[in-house]
Amino acid sequence: MRIRIFTAALVAAAATLVSCSSEPDLAFSGSPTELPHAAIRPSASQDERDQALVDFYQAWKDEYVHDDCGDGAFQIYSPDAAYPFVSEAQGYGLTIAAMMSKADPDAKGLFDGLLTYVLDHPSTRTPDLMAAEQDSKCNDKAGGDSATDGDMDIAYGLLLADSLWGSDGDFDYRDLAGKRINAVKAKTVNTSSDLMLLGDWDTAMDAGLYATTRTSDWMPYYFGVFEAATGDDGWSTIADAHQQAVADLQNSDTGLLPDFARTTDDGIQAVSGKVLETANDGDYSFNACRVPWRLGTDALLTGAESSTTAARTIDAWFRATTDGDPGKVGSGYRLDGTAEDADPANAFWAPLAVSAMTDPDGQEWLDALWRKLAENDVERGNYYGDTIQLQVMILLAGRYLTV
Repeated sequence: MRIRIFTAALVAAAATLVSCSSEPDLAFSGSPTELPHAAIRPSASQDERDQALVDFYQAWKDEYVHDDCGDGAFQIYSPDAAYPFVSEAQGYGLTIAAMMSKADPDAKGLFDGLLTYVLDHPSTRTPDLMAAEQDSKCNDKAGGDSATDGDMDIAYGLLLADSLWGSDGDFDYRDLAGKRINAVKAKTVNTSSDLMLLGDWDTAMDAGLYATTRTSDWMPYYFGVFEAATGDDGWSTIADAHQQAVADLQNSDTGLLPDFARTTDDGIQAVSGKVLETANDGDYSFNACRVPWRLGTDALLTGAESSTTAARTIDAWFRATTDGDPGKVGSGYRLDGTAEDADPANAFWAPLAVSAMTDPDGQEWLDALWRKLAENDVERGNYYGDTIQLQVMILLAGRYLTV
């Protein structure tokens, strides 16, 4: 995801939302998904967690699901991004629709509408990847090339769809997933470091950016899933490289990682100043805030030691520095823990609930985070934080689906 902007003008320019107000109350069927390596879980009952999740999901659909581009397509609207439609948002939407299908009878229709939009906007460089950004008229912008994180989530969403609904209908989800996974590996992995690139536009012709990687694209759980789906053991090499990079880059006291890092002859280090988005590119800012969620997911589902250690380090620091009060989590930090913005934002505090589940000593902290999640409302124009929060709530409610 590229630079986020927060302007009243973009929010006011929102097109008509797909109204979900007429939907019946949603309820989950079936047992929750086991998180086999969770050390603790929220103390709230399963019914309480499910209800909070479906309430937030319904409000999220009302606010962010659009049908502005014709062709039977849906889009996840991102007013706080550089453009109103971005591949990151569509990847999030696909995974959310699949995971909420156990509660929402309209989820498959939402999924297929989002997929229609994704397929209508291929990257100009790599047809099996998605163009990263579209304007309010649904036209590709910024060269029509890809952003790595969006395609990784799209690929996982397609694997979920195949598992849920099979691939004999209007879309061959399995085939589409395989092609996207292979394209991600071929076009968005640095062949020297085995770390994720920023997108398919990031080539060795620009040595500085080619050596640059975004830590929020480090999704170790997906690496293992992609290997299992394709039989390509190169994903193990990629996973190992990212595990080592986390260990080398993570601040030993705070556990914080920067938004962007760069590999050099001396190893990997945080970038300095603006490299792609803002002057905070080398800090724990609006990209790296997703790291506790991404690494925490891998820890909860696989028990990987590297992800578990990294997630617990971040969790312990935030719990200590806030005295266990999620309301004291700011929205930007230097890697040494110096706060840059004390204002709370759910993009920052919500992911900590995932890392908190890895820590057996953090029950009160986890429960405080869950209460804040359950009490927080969807906020108009806050696509990024609200969509992260929804995915965190899916995990905490035990409704995350695996393949």
